[in-house]
Amino acid sequence: MVLINQLYPLAKQQFLSAGINMMSDTIKVALLDLTKYTFSSSHQYLSDLVGGSGGDPRIGTDQTLTNKSVTNGIFNAAATVVPSVTGNPVEGLLLYKSTGTNSTSNLILFVDTGSGAGIALIPNGTNITISWDTSANQIFAL
Repeated sequence: MVLINQLYPLAKQQFLSAGINMMSDTIKVALLDLTKYTFSSSHQYLSDLVGGSGGDPRIGTDQTLTNKSVTNGIFNAAATVVPSVTGNPVEGLLLYKSTGTNSTSNLILFVDTGSGAGIALIPNGTNITISWDTSANQIFAL
């Protein structure tokens, strides 16, 4: 498995053309089953991964980020709790701008590593807490 952790190129374009505002837009995180999704730099919207032949790769209920901040080009938010997660193993995370419509919800960030290793969480019906990186780049830096 190739580990990626990167901003979607078309999200960068949206940042530069005021299409995504990390502070005022609704930014959500989704847990991903990577047997149903493969990262592609050409993906732009949630509809690019939802509804494919492998089915919806999202696990649990997507959660809205809170206490967001942007400082010196670095984006951060409070730890995020995804409640009562069941289903397939979680191997990745996805940040996206939620518009309420899959075909206009911009993909922002794909993450498939944590603490230098691949993500591998087995849901057991309990909450999953996503504690964002506390290093200099926090969630991501531009």
